[in-house]
Amino acid sequence: MEPTRIVTGRALPLERANVDTDQIIPSHWLKRIERTGYALGLFEAWRKDPSFVLNDDRYRGAKILIAGANFGCGSSREHAVWALRESGFRAVIAPTIADIFKSNAIKNGLVPVELESDAVSRLLAAVKADAGTTITVDVAQRTVAAPGLEAPFALADFFQTYLLEGLDDIALTLRHESDIAAFEAKRAEWLPRVR
Repeated sequence: MEPTRIVTGRALPLERANVDTDQIIPSHWLKRIERTGYALGLFEAWRKDPSFVLNDDRYRGAKILIAGANFGCGSSREHAVWALRESGFRAVIAPTIADIFKSNAIKNGLVPVELESDAVSRLLAAVKADAGTTITVDVAQRTVAAPGLEAPFALADFFQTYLLEGLDDIALTLRHESDIAAFEAKRAEWLPRVR
């Protein structure tokens, strides 16, 4: 995974609360064994409506998704994050983001940003008024900036490190490779080993 310090770009205003993972990527997409090819399934049911915001050319190429409260609720599926990432999104901003989705997002390089409802409403209004509005999410400073708005967001130090250093669980474990090897070298020969 590549490190993420700053995400700057235009945003897609998804004015919906309680967007669950089945709406983000329907369950029939979970039969795939690859980690790619999910962009076509992103908001699949909603995209059938020509007026759905993701079909609006003004927002094509948006890097940031702005949504209502409780984004990513429902079942745990990394596929939802994969679909968002493959579709070009690098951050999600909402008043609240479901914990499991947030964890999956961080471990896959998608920045989850929880802002006060008022700040989210202001961002939505700005983006709807001008699709060219640029928003900057600064992971190192834990701030979101847009014309007329700068707001802090909470991000645990551990998760900030994941994003800033581009870590996933395997990379984090490999930081201790020499300690693991030293431990294994001291184990009795008759004990099972992983090779």
